[in-house]
Amino acid sequence: METVLQLFKSGGFVMYPLLGLSIYSVAMILERSLFWAKISQQQDKVVKQLLNLYRDDTDTAVMMLQRHLNLPVARIFNVALTLRRSTPQKFKLALETAAQAEMPVLKRFSNSFETVISLSPLLGLLGTVVGLITSLSSLKLGDVESSQAAGVTGGIGEALTSTAAGLIVAIATLFFASLFRGLYLRQIALIQEVGGQLELIHLDKHDAQEVYTK
Repeated sequence: METVLQLFKSGGFVMYPLLGLSIYSVAMILERSLFWAKISQQQDKVVKQLLNLYRDDTDTAVMMLQRHLNLPVARIFNVALTLRRSTPQKFKLALETAAQAEMPVLKRFSNSFETVISLSPLLGLLGTVVGLITSLSSLKLGDVESSQAAGVTGGIGEALTSTAAGLIVAIATLFFASLFRGLYLRQIALIQEVGGQLELIHLDKHDAQEVYTK
């Protein structure tokens, strides 16, 4: 514990904003992890039920979706299925509009992750530069072989602590940000796939209804 505190102090003033960024990053990672875990546990079952129910009974499919409105896919498809007097064009437009409305939810914190990834190494580098300036400014000409030079060498080593800390925060955040981006892209692909299947079912129902009315 003392070693960690010593390293933190040796990193200089930039360790405080780096600590804040690391706490912020951990909070975002936890929120996104819970979000995607909830989706992965419920979504596949809801999608399968939706496709099966919608072929036979639209009202039952809508009731099932409304029990799962905590899921983005359920909210998207509920908008389209509850559209009154929907033509295939209106149905498709409703799906696209609802999907766009859910994009901020699916991409939440993406800009914040990028900010942490970009800012952390720069803060670490700033701390190292300041530490090097402080250490070298205390070194006088002719003191190269003195004990003071050894202290300067140690000060340079301590100054590099902030760079290492900044890189650790950035790398850890980058790993999870890439993971969440992959989940986001898979979600978009699923929405497009299931949306296309719903459009085909809706088109069949619309054509059958026109034939019946004629």
